[in-house]
Amino acid sequence: MNNQRADNQVSLTEIALVFLKLGTIAFGGPAAHIAMMEDEFVRKRHWITEADFLDRLGAANLIPGPSSTELAIFIGHSKRGWAGLIVAGSCFIVPAAVLVSLIAAAYVRFGSLPQMAGILYAIKPAVIAVIVQALGGLVRTAAKTKLLVVIAVVCTVLSFRGVSPLLVLGFAGIASALPVVWKRNQQVVLSVSALGPMVVAAAASLAPPVSIIQLFLSFLKVGAVVFGSGYVLLAFLRAEFIDRLHWLSEKQLIDAVAVGQFTPGPVFTTATFIGYVLAGIPGALVSTLGIFLPGFVLVAASGPLIPKLRRSRIASAVLDGVVVGSLALMMVVAWQLGRAAVVDWLTTLILIVSLVLLVRFRLNSAWLIAGAALVGWVAKI
Repeated sequence: MNNQRADNQVSLTEIALVFLKLGTIAFGGPAAHIAMMEDEFVRKRHWITEADFLDRLGAANLIPGPSSTELAIFIGHSKRGWAGLIVAGSCFIVPAAVLVSLIAAAYVRFGSLPQMAGILYAIKPAVIAVIVQALGGLVRTAAKTKLLVVIAVVCTVLSFRGVSPLLVLGFAGIASALPVVWKRNQQVVLSVSALGPMVVAAAASLAPPVSIIQLFLSFLKVGAVVFGSGYVLLAFLRAEFIDRLHWLSEKQLIDAVAVGQFTPGPVFTTATFIGYVLAGIPGALVSTLGIFLPGFVLVAASGPLIPKLRRSRIASAVLDGVVVGSLALMMVVAWQLGRAAVVDWLTTLILIVSLVLLVRFRLNSAWLIAGAALVGWVAKI
């Protein structure tokens, strides 16, 4: 029996409110965001089946831009079309963008970042628990065959060895499709058009220097070509704003990425911080719009293709491989974050209690994050 709610049962107001909530509490980066969305939309609200959720996760990992934000946009689009796409993506981004703008204003005035050490200290192990719980359910659904289990293991090893996420996903898709291709004695040619990013890059290079338009086009270019985590984003931003435009110092750039990492919501709100530092509120607005706009466009273009991909045996096998490859990347991220987050007896206790509350009592992740933040604040007083 399909437990997915009918589209007409989900209002735009409901979509807006739930994504505003997620955008406010989603600490921990893309892996944590994905885990929270799985809990919210698959387990609790039944807006989307686990299989559809995994398909959209795989697609989000194949296109440039912030994968968790694109997953939010996919979910909104699946419920209410274009209106849902815009509402879901915007409401997930807005809370983080507003918070980052406020932090940037304090940074411009005082020259340093607000201190959140105590709260973050306790939130991190709770976030790890959320990721672990989500991975348990997602892996059971995605690893449908022995081949996919093997692919997941190999992808995990490759990711631990430092192989690029794009190469890991490419390997997963090809390895999953090879048996189907072999049986049907066909050849598969996979191509990705670079025309869009090239046009954006050319437009950015022709824009007038040190202007709002240049700022928008620079972030539009970054949003159209960057894959991966905040650390990958750091490399693109350094090349654009330090090496090419000479608008930022190294310290400003590192501080911007740090703000994107420790605030809730998308890590790409780093762009909001940079935009504010360079051009105040107008700069924050155009930078945020520029870096996230390609994600909205790419999701709108690729969303209708997912059902068609599932009808093709070869394309469906590629998507299955990409899905388990994506989960392997999440496992590695969870391990790496866990090593940095669980550092003493209190964080260990928070992790264990969080897992019990999530698995045994099905506690909402929003209350879990709020409780952990309170514990961290009290512990550091």
